[in-house]
Amino acid sequence: MKNKIKLFDPTIDSKEEIALTKTLYSHFWASGAGTGKVLEFEKKFRNYINCDSCIAVNNGTSALHLALSLCEIKNKEVILPSLSFISTAHAIIYNGGRPIFADIDPNTLCLDHDQVIKKLTSKTRIILPVHFGGMPANLDILKKICLENNSLLMEDAAHAVGSTYKNKKIGSHGTAVCFSFHPVKNLAMPTGGLVALNDSKHKIYRQQLFAKRWCGIVNRKNSIYDVRDLGWNMYMNEFSAAIGLVQLSKLDKLNKIRKKTAKRYHDEICIEKKMPYNPECAYHLYWVRTRNRKEFMKKLHENGIETGIHYTPIHKMTYYKTKINLPITEDVGKEIVSIPIHTNLTNEDVDFIIKKINQFS
Repeated sequence: MKNKIKLFDPTIDSKEEIALTKTLYSHFWASGAGTGKVLEFEKKFRNYINCDSCIAVNNGTSALHLALSLCEIKNKEVILPSLSFISTAHAIIYNGGRPIFADIDPNTLCLDHDQVIKKLTSKTRIILPVHFGGMPANLDILKKICLENNSLLMEDAAHAVGSTYKNKKIGSHGTAVCFSFHPVKNLAMPTGGLVALNDSKHKIYRQQLFAKRWCGIVNRKNSIYDVRDLGWNMYMNEFSAAIGLVQLSKLDKLNKIRKKTAKRYHDEICIEKKMPYNPECAYHLYWVRTRNRKEFMKKLHENGIETGIHYTPIHKMTYYKTKINLPITEDVGKEIVSIPIHTNLTNEDVDFIIKKINQFS
């Protein structure tokens, strides 16, 4: 059997090793004040996506949690897709809000704006699209809906670092845009996240998040500080930031490789239902849909190809289970399979994956 082809695999070289070693021997590994490499990463990432401000945190879940804390959503509603990682919904609950699941577009698997409109009520406070697999949601229409209904647009961009929407980097559109820098992501870190801010109040918002990410600490001078409001322990560490700076420097190059693979998958895989090709997508994931998923995944596994399921719909989880009807989400949830698209794949690997998928589909 061919050596195992991983579903996810970060691309690293000696630059990450050097950055880690320098950080190790600096004896400065972490600081809630967010100086050093963390501050450098914030500045460079802000310039990369061209947002107004940003704040680095310890993971994508924290980014969502903090972003949603910027506005009062207790007993208010947040519209989101059910096809997402569980953190998208958890962050709403953390802040006392109510998740309202809307159905998705069967082509992009992003929020269907017509379905969003049907879910609007007087309690709607935020619309929270997920750029699924890196595919940009239709931000123009969602912004328009928000403006017409006195709601805020916040984005879950955990899959979309390096993606664009109308040639502008994802992260430069919504009031708050949340990123994840997990080892499986396009920009890999041991753990990390970031909230990008785009608003006339971005400086005030950054001050609020700066305090909240480090236990609410403000006005720190040497060992003296104050705490005015509740906060959490969510700051990014120096090791993650050091790796992140290296990863950021080669992100666009690596995303081009992902797009090249995605184009081949789109053109050569014979399955009808598959992820479309869009040059604005960063392709964190590439998905296909098959009715015989269990057998399909088993055969690929037997041939050394690792696959995954992203995701079981949130509204089918025990904690969130409701009687709502989301027919497209539910169909996708039964059929979707993620296949390898990371940047360590060789041309021979991609040939083999395509060959086996076409054989077993």
